[in-house]
Amino acid sequence: MKIKRALLIGIVIWIIAILFYSVSYSIPIMENTETQANLVLFIVVIPLVWFGCTFYYKKDLQTHGYLVGQTMLLTAVILDALITVPFFVIPKGGSHFSFFTSLGFWIIAAEFLLVSVLYWYARVYPKTKLLKN
Repeated sequence: MKIKRALLIGIVIWIIAILFYSVSYSIPIMENTETQANLVLFIVVIPLVWFGCTFYYKKDLQTHGYLVGQTMLLTAVILDALITVPFFVIPKGGSHFSFFTSLGFWIIAAEFLLVSVLYWYARVYPKTKLLKN
């Protein structure tokens, strides 16, 4: 596994996702801006992870999508713990505990892993079967 590559892609995904999440607060469409921001994040994660996997698999066809997704997700989780929670959640009265135990967090985390695994099965696995034959 190309760990540096997965970490860098995870950082880029986190940066773009946090930008979308933050901007969604300034464009109030729904009454509950927290739900709106989570919905925006839920939608944005799909193409971000898909494109992140596209970049990752340009250099490595051996690593399963779950491991790549897990590495990128853990990178984002660490950045959430170090930056998102202290600067965005705690000032609004939240905590690390409330952030990491919220249903929205776990749904988006599962989505993150699911997209990376689906990418692997759709785009990488067929190529690895061809290489073995």
